[in-house]
Amino acid sequence: MVGMSDIALTKGDQPALFRGFTVGLMLAIGIVAFAAMLVLGAYAPDLRSGRNGGSHALSTAVTGYAGLVRLAEATGRHPRIVRHPHQYDSEDLLVVTPERGSIDISAALRGREGKPTLFVLPKWLMVPDREHQGWSRYAGLMPLSEPVGVLAPGVRFTMRQYKSGGGRLVTHDLPAAVRFWAPRPIQVITGIDRNNNQQADSWRDLTPLITDRNGGIVLARLGGGPLYVLADPDLLNNRGMKEEDQAASALALLDWMNSTGAEGIAFDVAMNGFGHSQSPLKLLFEPPFLAATLAILAALLLAGIHAFGRFGPLRPRERAVAFGKAALVDNSAALIRKAGREARLGGRYAAVIRERAARIFGVPARLKGDAVDAYLDNLTGRQRFTDLARAAEEAQDRRELMETARALHAWQWEKRT
Repeated sequence: MVGMSDIALTKGDQPALFRGFTVGLMLAIGIVAFAAMLVLGAYAPDLRSGRNGGSHALSTAVTGYAGLVRLAEATGRHPRIVRHPHQYDSEDLLVVTPERGSIDISAALRGREGKPTLFVLPKWLMVPDREHQGWSRYAGLMPLSEPVGVLAPGVRFTMRQYKSGGGRLVTHDLPAAVRFWAPRPIQVITGIDRNNNQQADSWRDLTPLITDRNGGIVLARLGGGPLYVLADPDLLNNRGMKEEDQAASALALLDWMNSTGAEGIAFDVAMNGFGHSQSPLKLLFEPPFLAATLAILAALLLAGIHAFGRFGPLRPRERAVAFGKAALVDNSAALIRKAGREARLGGRYAAVIRERAARIFGVPARLKGDAVDAYLDNLTGRQRFTDLARAAEEAQDRRELMETARALHAWQWEKRT
């Protein structure tokens, strides 16, 4: 059994495998790595770079808008990336760049009736560049059903795509600094489908702001509020930002669209699949639960410090079973005591006293059993041996057993004296 050889080892019996400093360093590295894994696991979806070759504000592809965001930041226009619809509620101009007509844009319209919002319609059909990660290549123009479907069924445009000559676009009631060149090819709005019965009455008015020479609408105001629709994204995307005049005109256009109380320009990427993910793990690192997390960490730190602090000298463990006859008797007595069998030992103790008394008082060897008891009873004294032995056998608890055992022990010494 393990307990029979459970001998305590002191510091000198076995050398330490690791020093205390090494163990502490390993624990510190493990705790920091585990905490970093939790934080990165919670915020990994929000830290994606967005370089997937798409048409959004994080993309550095030719159809992306990262160039416009960087230019706005470099010129002090305070751009910000919006990853959740609850951030739409601000006076800042909201630039929304849906990549498909099937994307639900209702969140960008809800509650922004009097706030400037710009929808940039999709134009190019792109495929990933296999040779460069995060790049993309032209696969052609999108079918017109995609840009038309962005605001449908609330409003359904009629649109056209054609090869332009690259001449200067015509502006209407815009600052003189807004001077765009026509993209090649160009995508324009030719009107609103009046046969659409689901169209909202407030969106039936289409005010041209930038047109081509044929009257095709490149930029329009929809309805009576500051809701703008850009038919051709090449005026604002990275493809257009390679020209200095186009870039300057893009900044001037965004400034004109922005409201008076705006603090910057908001570029939405939630509708491009880069929104904030809802995770219970993130609640641990965000208010108001951040305070509880810090309190738990502080408690764990204090518990760790307390565990490493030793008070007093190291006390070696004692053997489970000590050496010697006395230890064996003590262990046997402990087992009997735990088993609750102490009261049943009275008869055996009386038998031990009988054997000792027979030797001490010279009981003849020919006498057996009751004859020995009769001989002991005939010895002079205040109590008879058989009465004491019977009382010991009939003991019901530990107290009675101790009383009868003392009486037998006293009877033995009384006869010897």
